[in-house]
Amino acid sequence: MTPAVEASGQTRWWLGAAVSLSVGWFMVACAGSTARTNTAACTQAAAQPVTIVDLPGNPFQAVPTADGCRVFVSLAGPVEPGDPRRLPQPGAPMGGVAVVSRIGGEPSLAGVMKVAGSPWGMALTHDGRLLIVASDDRVAFIDPVRLIAGSDDAILGYLHDAPMAGRFYANVTRDDRWLFLSDESARTISVVDLAKARASGFSNSAVVGQIPVGRAPIALTFSADGQFLYTTSQVAPAMYGWPPVCRAPGSDAARQGSNYAQGAILVVDVSRATHDPSNAVVGAVAAGCNPVRLVISPAGDVAYVSARTDNVLLAFDTRKLLADPSHALIGRVPVGDAPVGVAVLNRGTRIAVTNSNRFGDSHAPQSLTIVDAQNVASGGAAVLGIVPAGIFPRELTVAADQTTLLLTNFGSKNLALIDVAHLPLEPRTR
Repeated sequence: MTPAVEASGQTRWWLGAAVSLSVGWFMVACAGSTARTNTAACTQAAAQPVTIVDLPGNPFQAVPTADGCRVFVSLAGPVEPGDPRRLPQPGAPMGGVAVVSRIGGEPSLAGVMKVAGSPWGMALTHDGRLLIVASDDRVAFIDPVRLIAGSDDAILGYLHDAPMAGRFYANVTRDDRWLFLSDESARTISVVDLAKARASGFSNSAVVGQIPVGRAPIALTFSADGQFLYTTSQVAPAMYGWPPVCRAPGSDAARQGSNYAQGAILVVDVSRATHDPSNAVVGAVAAGCNPVRLVISPAGDVAYVSARTDNVLLAFDTRKLLADPSHALIGRVPVGDAPVGVAVLNRGTRIAVTNSNRFGDSHAPQSLTIVDAQNVASGGAAVLGIVPAGIFPRELTVAADQTTLLLTNFGSKNLALIDVAHLPLEPRTR
């Protein structure tokens, strides 16, 4: 199809991946892209174990649709939450959300939409009707159907209640009633009445309040029964009085300054958070230096945490997080440099961890470490091998059918789709 460019601000079309985010919507014309598709055609394995889709920006998180036919990818802006340069420099690119199509088994970039702020973590409501994007100084609410179609009105509205919060992650309760947002710069978790937000056109009045946590909160993972929310703080709240045993590595040392306390898993009572957020934290467990991501096993009995500065994957017994926190730790598995993203594979038997090396050689390709989940108590013996990755591999997500691992290579500006059944494992070199 010949590319047709319309007037500024309207839908634009292009063929190929080299695009700019300086204008509104772009869409790759693809025969049958708007027609009803066969789900089996979306989830079939690609010809190679790893398929790379180049993107016009730095990808942070990939969120697949329930049918597996599309993947939404947040493309971050130029400034990280907590960065002293909080305001983008003149001429800096805006962030956006990319749509990757998996129709036909060979993924391809279908379109990119600009989003104000800097898009980071995202959550798709369980009814599939709302894509929520934590975008640094605001939260964007997007209609996924319109996003896929390339409509100019795909963004339904913004929540802009806390301009300096550094909104970084998002998650919603199983009934799609309550939205939780990690405010990395504000050291809080915001609680939003999502039903009220939808009804009010995403008014600030939908914000219930904030849960006080430690420095740089990130992960927002619900317990299997939905009763608790597990969140990580890279440094525990000062009121705990934990000793300063951590020291920042490499290029992060100047920003952190002096030594600081371990980070923590904080346990939040979800019900209490909806009406009394300031008193919703009901437990805390030390989780190493700079814990950043947390995922749980399919049964919900184990929480896996990446402790970035310790270069380890930690495993915790979730039943003991409240009942016996001093004995909740199951194992410490050494992985690569500065682990960030974590995912559970093969119905809980394998764990994948991204080795970002974000404070070391930022231009060198890195890897994923694959861990035997049944052997985490054995430490390094649990490491099965590594999978090559791009520059700054950051986030991992498993598609709904459990056959595809989605990896965002932040520095390489691409999305890798990895066939879980055919992981290209290599021996660990150290």
